[in-house]
Amino acid sequence: MNWYNIKNIDSIDSPALLVYKERVQQNINYAVKMIGDINLLRPHVKTNKTSEVCAMMMEAGITKFKCATIAEAEILAMLNANDVLLAYQPVGPKAKRLLSLVQQYPRTTFGCVTDNAATAKALSALFSSANETINVFIDLNTGMNRSGIKPSNAFALAEQLISLPGIQFEGLHAYDGHLRDTDLEQRQQKSDAAFSEVLALATHIEKLISKSITIVAGGSPSFPTHIKRNIECSPGTFVYWDWGYKHQVPDEPFDYAALVLTRVISVVDEQTITTDLGHKSVAAENPFPRVHFLNAADATPFSQSEEHLVLKVPDSSAFEVGDVLYGVPVHICPTVALYEKAVVVENNEAVTTWKIVARDRAINI
Repeated sequence: MNWYNIKNIDSIDSPALLVYKERVQQNINYAVKMIGDINLLRPHVKTNKTSEVCAMMMEAGITKFKCATIAEAEILAMLNANDVLLAYQPVGPKAKRLLSLVQQYPRTTFGCVTDNAATAKALSALFSSANETINVFIDLNTGMNRSGIKPSNAFALAEQLISLPGIQFEGLHAYDGHLRDTDLEQRQQKSDAAFSEVLALATHIEKLISKSITIVAGGSPSFPTHIKRNIECSPGTFVYWDWGYKHQVPDEPFDYAALVLTRVISVVDEQTITTDLGHKSVAAENPFPRVHFLNAADATPFSQSEEHLVLKVPDSSAFEVGDVLYGVPVHICPTVALYEKAVVVENNEAVTTWKIVARDRAINI
């Protein structure tokens, strides 16, 4: 029996998100082994958005986490996580919700990022007026060109943060998601070049304040390039992995731990079949193929709508309406967010479900 087959498959309605618990644990163990010092591991929870997976990481000894939303931060706080970094600049009502988190979950230390003085001053005013303090990291742009301030322009911002009330300047945050070279040596060279600017900035700031600061860097593709540095590494996709990273960065030991289950709902002609895996069931931001089927490797997606995914196959007579296909998404993170719950598989049997709690924009706050 293939590892992905489920004994009680008839009990699962499709489309469905499957999470293989043993493989999640395996991927967590790989990450802990790679980092060496577990105190330098700060996983991003945006991929799993699930209390149970976060709890598994905590049981492995991980105490620091990164997240992208207030809801993700809250599920961690509800688990009494020690340290949670909101790696997203809070503006507008989001900043007020962050303050509410700090007030309602005092057992968790919260932080956030900023890349400009105006936001820093707004956070300072908000938190100091409430007699609270928020840890703040400078968000650096090291080539991703999505957010952050360039390291060469960040020293003045650090000086401002240090002087503001209600803010505890903690360090630097550098996400380098653009580094996805398949060749690890090339990835390492590019990572070293980008990180040299971060390190120079950190050295300059540490001379100013006469103490060391924390650097949080990297994601799943660049994780191996940072593990020998004395910094906190923050991979996220590693817990579930996906087709994209499996083939872009084959040097990493992680394996598929989450799949989408779909069924054939129509045999159209001699070379065409249709499944129930529409836009609402698998991340659709990438071009075709957006999913690869483990038990139908020759099936090629060519058309998709809200509720349907149409596949070309060598011979449709090999399929019947109702047949189950196990798919590996090209991008697992937004796929997870499409589901209210995940079907949990242990020993090739569906045993329970986990609620994808943080797919909601808000939980309590």
